[in-house]
Amino acid sequence: MSNHALAERHRLAQLLTAAGPDAPTLCAGWTTRDLAAHLVIRERRPDAAAGIKVGALAGWTQRVQDDYASRPYEELVRLFRAGPPVYSPFALPGADEAANTVEYFVHAEDVLRATEDWTPLPVPEGRAEALWRRLPLIARMEARRRTPVRLTLTHPDGRSLTVGPADAPTVHLTGTPGDLILFAYGRGAHTTLTVDGPPDAVEALRHALPLP
Repeated sequence: MSNHALAERHRLAQLLTAAGPDAPTLCAGWTTRDLAAHLVIRERRPDAAAGIKVGALAGWTQRVQDDYASRPYEELVRLFRAGPPVYSPFALPGADEAANTVEYFVHAEDVLRATEDWTPLPVPEGRAEALWRRLPLIARMEARRRTPVRLTLTHPDGRSLTVGPADAPTVHLTGTPGDLILFAYGRGAHTTLTVDGPPDAVEALRHALPLP
């Protein structure tokens, strides 16, 4: 059985190592050191990880993350590469694969695409298919929260997914599963997606989510 989360974990760790601790990322305001600290506390400090999603706890999470960020960068990357400890929810059978395949793919691209001369890297076919399978849920959640138009997201092989208000004009986005995932997570400006639709609808979408 493929373990795409594990492969993306190692890819992300390699990218963090190559970039060094002070490189930019696509996570607003975060350097690679901040991202590495986030990744470590997410699976090693469940008491602090809740603040990633719960606003009322965000201050505590930030304090813990800042404390971890003060550690040697090589230690942070080593802890992340080692995987979740036995007490982490991510150590439960299947949890890492289910929760982290997309998470680690997006963060790996956050490091890779933060430089001006980034070049997209090919994604193994099986992993691209895993990203495509996860896209519908992610796209529907983001469409409910942020999208003022109807979206048709199209795979290079012609498969498509439509989300968003049924009575709104449609914008068509075509690209790899990875680029479509990145768009859904607000990284669309750093993709090679093709965008097509009524100009007003495209402009409305651009105000809600970045586009290439």
